[in-house]
Amino acid sequence: MAKNTKISNAVIKRLPRYRRYLIELNKKGVEKISSKEFSELIGYTASQIRQDLNNFGGFGQQGYGYSVEGLLKEISAILGLDQVYKMVIVGAGNLGQAIGRYTHFHKQGFKICAMFEVDPALIGRDLDGVPILDEEDMVQYVEKENIDIGVICVNKDNAQGVADRLCFAGVRGIWNFATADIEVPSHVALEDVHLSDSLHSLAYHMNDKRKKG
Repeated sequence: MAKNTKISNAVIKRLPRYRRYLIELNKKGVEKISSKEFSELIGYTASQIRQDLNNFGGFGQQGYGYSVEGLLKEISAILGLDQVYKMVIVGAGNLGQAIGRYTHFHKQGFKICAMFEVDPALIGRDLDGVPILDEEDMVQYVEKENIDIGVICVNKDNAQGVADRLCFAGVRGIWNFATADIEVPSHVALEDVHLSDSLHSLAYHMNDKRKKG
């Protein structure tokens, strides 16, 4: 339970990184870790780690540090990863298929139930056991199967229309890979993934380092 009603997005974005490292520590049989040791491992300052975790009540003990298994469970619960989410992918092109084939999603509790497409050449096929269905049937399917998340992998001209239909059908979250800024109702969570923006940021940092070097 968070001590503050509003947690900054920067803190939320650091939690998955904490979780990844804790998973590896847990696999290695490490039972406890101090904020200083965690700092040396993960690259954030010990003060930053303590401050981030204190937003959710702490979890550490003075003179002991953090229980690796306990902290892993707490962060998983905070992120909502203690439950299973049902997903559909809209757009079965190269990007949609790449996401559909990423099996790690299922291990993390995200189940891809179906893909939707307008291309008759793809409709009726399946991708590693996931059916590719006609996009015309998307709203009915999402409503019937109580789908939680819609993944948008269509072109920018169709992205908003797909988002509108997914929201109408009842999804609680949208993961948008389209190169378009879309709008969703306030009760629907939205995460935009602009791959080109990330690549452009990489180019900037590469050139910035060259200038400084």
